[in-house]
Amino acid sequence: MEREAVTSPDGDRVYVDRTAGDRGSEGPFYIAYATERGEDRWGFLCGNCGSLDTAMDTMGRIECNECGNMRKPEEWDAAHE
Repeated sequence: MEREAVTSPDGDRVYVDRTAGDRGSEGPFYIAYATERGEDRWGFLCGNCGSLDTAMDTMGRIECNECGNMRKPEEWDAAHE
């Protein structure tokens, strides 16, 4: 599987798999890996604006800090409200 090499804001080279993404409110989130072989996850690339500046909380919610694209949490519990 071929991954796209991109440079993070910190100057790290990371590798993005655009074959599968997690659905977001404005566009998909693609997994970015620290190695080309995809052995270690690095973070996410926002498919809406192309930013690597994303954050994930403990419930699996992903949000792009640049454009506000958001993926809903994987798990939801009323106790977290």
